[in-house]
Amino acid sequence: MSNVVKRLLTFFIGAPLIFALVLVKPGYHFPLQIVILLVSFISLNEYHKMASTKVKLFPKWIFVCLGLLIPACSYLFFFIGLSQEILLWLYTIIVIIFMAIECFSANEFSTSLEKIAISSLGIFYVGYMITFVQRLCSFENNSMVIILFLAFVFLCDSAAWFFGILFGKNNRGFIKASPNKSIAGFVGGILSDIALAVLLKFLLAKYLPADIWRYMILAFGTACAAIVGDLIESVIKRSCNTKDSGRVIPGRGGMIDCIDSIVVAAPVFYIIYYFLIFA
Repeated sequence: MSNVVKRLLTFFIGAPLIFALVLVKPGYHFPLQIVILLVSFISLNEYHKMASTKVKLFPKWIFVCLGLLIPACSYLFFFIGLSQEILLWLYTIIVIIFMAIECFSANEFSTSLEKIAISSLGIFYVGYMITFVQRLCSFENNSMVIILFLAFVFLCDSAAWFFGILFGKNNRGFIKASPNKSIAGFVGGILSDIALAVLLKFLLAKYLPADIWRYMILAFGTACAAIVGDLIESVIKRSCNTKDSGRVIPGRGGMIDCIDSIVVAAPVFYIIYYFLIFA
């Protein structure tokens, strides 16, 4: 089975399944929250394996447990009424823990800076940023908000791939991080998201009450962030001399390969939505 077929099957099966999970609202979208925790667990393991090719990191169980603590606490805070901003404090404490472990356990310190920095980046990348997907549960009509976010990310990724195949033959190679990506793909992904925002505004005006230009800005910002998310994961893999982050998803590679756009786009979507539509 070709990678193209695997990719299409993954999209047409995986995307509807995720949208269905979002519609299950009891327990602050409990099924979706469990999926997020599982995704975080797998991604933290993948990141540790990749980054360990650069420098000897802290033991995997410490790294994974500390990283998983952030999305787990994010879900817990919904129930006990604590602000999600406390997660930034938690992340700060985790970085300090890494510093303390290195101070008291290392026998030599030639790679201490890289060890602490790479570990802290991993916790932030696949532990902290994914909590912005969870924070979407705090908005009114949260199911629609989460579906809107995922639709923007999925469409941008798929449209960029599709337009890249059709029109990207002569405009690839401009981005050294991912030479196979094309300008046509980037433009196609962004314009497709803006078109989706306009279409949904007309079809679902009852659920999207803000002015249309606000949703167009939201789509533009989310698409740009999704593209950066895809590229930065390519940078990380190239830095680690790794082709894929893992072998979890057919046609896509590892879990990080699947969520790279989501984890970077989620904070951007949340911030724009909060200040431009929710406030």
